[in-house]
Amino acid sequence: MLIQRQFWQQLIENAWEQKNIIWLMGVRRVGKTSLCRSLPEIEYFDCERPRTRQLFEDPEGFLISQKGNRIVLDEIHRLDNPSEILKIAADHYPEVKIIATGSSTLGASTKFKDTLTGRKKELWLTPLLLDEMGIFGNEDLRHRMLFGGLPSFFASSLFPDVDFKEWIDAYWAKDIQDMFNVGKRYSFQKFTELLLAHSGGQFEASKFAGPCEVTRQTISNYLAVLEATFVVHVIRPYSTHKANEIIMAPKVYGFDTGFVCYAKGWRELRQEDLGVLWEQCVLNEMHGHLQKNALHYWRDKQGHEIDFVLHNKRTNELTTIECKFTSSSLSKSRITDTAISTNIDAFRRHYPKGKNYIVSSDVDRSFERRYGNTVLSFVNTSNLIKELL
Repeated sequence: MLIQRQFWQQLIENAWEQKNIIWLMGVRRVGKTSLCRSLPEIEYFDCERPRTRQLFEDPEGFLISQKGNRIVLDEIHRLDNPSEILKIAADHYPEVKIIATGSSTLGASTKFKDTLTGRKKELWLTPLLLDEMGIFGNEDLRHRMLFGGLPSFFASSLFPDVDFKEWIDAYWAKDIQDMFNVGKRYSFQKFTELLLAHSGGQFEASKFAGPCEVTRQTISNYLAVLEATFVVHVIRPYSTHKANEIIMAPKVYGFDTGFVCYAKGWRELRQEDLGVLWEQCVLNEMHGHLQKNALHYWRDKQGHEIDFVLHNKRTNELTTIECKFTSSSLSKSRITDTAISTNIDAFRRHYPKGKNYIVSSDVDRSFERRYGNTVLSFVNTSNLIKELL
């Protein structure tokens, strides 16, 4: 029986009210196929099957046969000209509702000759959101952190080492080889694993060139491929080019806490591991609920740093977001308390307008604390999303 993921199902229905073409993107095994099959009155076409691909030799004939239907074109990049049928459907067959799935942004592959600008809605299916854990039968947050948010991995009772390794091999064979011109398997996979192991750290291409036995430019190209296929998230510094701000070095996060743990060699979680994984969980919540990756971090040359900064273009305010696994640990540590308020004070001297959030796993009801002139709002992830929407 297919699990009903109501949040994502509603996003799809809302998107279809605006456009008849949905590009559903996300990494391999994140649940795109199961989500699509769970929709009511849906007809499913697996484009990896040769017989299915034959149906699209006459795109208009196929679309005429599907008039009034809701259809899924899974792994559509396996077609010779995948953008052709989507463009024809958008322009001439608006009564055919289509979900096309893929493991990258639409324009990442040279197979897509048209990115359908203005003709489609994009949806980004992320690893499991925290409020979905219950419907998958386990509400243990530490389990979610260690095993990750790919549904089949999350459902495992034993750490799925073999599944992680097989996923990385399949990612190379089916996503990278099919869509990108990446020559050296060893170098690319080595770089991928190093980035996952250093998730949340500042990125400098030259530091990876030697271990991966490629040039700095190749490393930059690899990073672009990993970002386009959602395997890493590049968070760039927020800056208006003030003299003391870090403006160049991005931070790079792996796409999933389970893969980060696998790359780090963690099979059990210690208390000191939870902070970096919680930060990644909060990032995943914002990506899934906000459906955008326009997040930044901030750091100055004195070492003050903010985990995430979100720019509200409508109000021109900057929201700061700090991730701390437990709020109770802050009240017990005046040093940590002071460090957070000092970092936010340093940021607010440059950018005074906006709210400051501390996101913790143990906050049941939101509350505020004042540190000098700085007001911090302590929230859980659900309340953070309500504030940001």
